Amino acid sequence: MQNTKLLLTSLTFAGLVALAGCSFPGVYKVDIQQGNVVTQDMIDQLRPGMTRRQVRFIMGSPLITDTFHANRWDYVYSIQPGGSRRQQERMSLIFSDNDQLIGLSGDFVPGVSRDEAILGTDGSAAPATQAPSQAEPAPAPGSLEEQIQREVDEAEAVPVPSPEPLDTNPQ
Repeated sequence: MQNTKLLLTSLTFAGLVALAGCSFPGVYKVDIQQGNVVTQDMIDQLRPGMTRRQVRFIMGSPLITDTFHANRWDYVYSIQPGGSRRQQERMSLIFSDNDQLIGLSGDFVPGVSRDEAILGTDGSAAPATQAPSQAEPAPAPGSLEEQIQREVDEAEAVPVPSPEPLDTNPQ
């Protein structure tokens, strides 16, 4: 009787520990991704008048092609990182009857791409140059930095040989 009670208590305790391990903090949970990954850089490459083939090259195959709306492609992407809230992004592309891109709608809009925003260029103007007042101070004479700078300044450009064109008219 005593052994049965001890065995039952042990099994109950082991079961509770196993159940607690399912939601124990620090346990790795897998990121769940579904759909097409769509980035701002992909949207920035789209131009009105592009064919379906060109759009498919940039964006990939659409997740949804509706038979009732043959001129519309839908891209949906959702991710649920490690058990947290699910995030979802949508993008719809509209084509004309002659298979040319005429519009888009969704969570992304054409504009400055993330790379251009980081580099500080928007494609229409040259990047801002550093003002002379903010120039770096000259390296100390005799220092390693000064020696490297001198070697860089004295380096000469070497022309790169270009290959001869292939003969397109063999005799």
